[in-house]
Amino acid sequence: MKRLQRLLRTAWPLLAAAIIAVGAAGCVPSFSLNGTSINYDIYKTINIAEFPIRAALVYPPLQQTFENELLDYVSRNTRLQEVDGPSDIDLSGEITGYSLSPQAVGTDAYATETRLTITVRVKYTDHKNPSKSLDQTFSAYRQFSADLLLIDVQDELCKEISEELVNLIFNATLGDW
Repeated sequence: MKRLQRLLRTAWPLLAAAIIAVGAAGCVPSFSLNGTSINYDIYKTINIAEFPIRAALVYPPLQQTFENELLDYVSRNTRLQEVDGPSDIDLSGEITGYSLSPQAVGTDAYATETRLTITVRVKYTDHKNPSKSLDQTFSAYRQFSADLLLIDVQDELCKEISEELVNLIFNATLGDW
């Protein structure tokens, strides 16, 4: 009996490791820290088109800022290869809104804060699974003191808003939340 107990004590770790190895061989866990659930056996390429500005108020550097942020974010958070032309996924759209609005009024009836809002329309086409395709509008904003001139804060606000918009777009499309 003591011999059997000794054998089990020494063999148990090996037996447990073998059971785990056999069980794990049949399943390959897939997880990601950024929330993507892309099956890279199916999806290999993405085509990210230009996002022209179609807003009534135009700030020309915004297009480049937004497009760079989108391309960088997708390349950092997926293994999809960005291509021009036919692809597994197409991401296109336009910047449809760039607006300023007063938000808080002081005792002198003048605005004390101003809100900059940027709106982007996105068309996401999934050629492998068309039911996941979408055509949606995303908006984000930042407020700033009316004491500041827009020209002084515009670049930083556009960068911050673009980062938020890209995050929203990614989560709704490639993040598959």
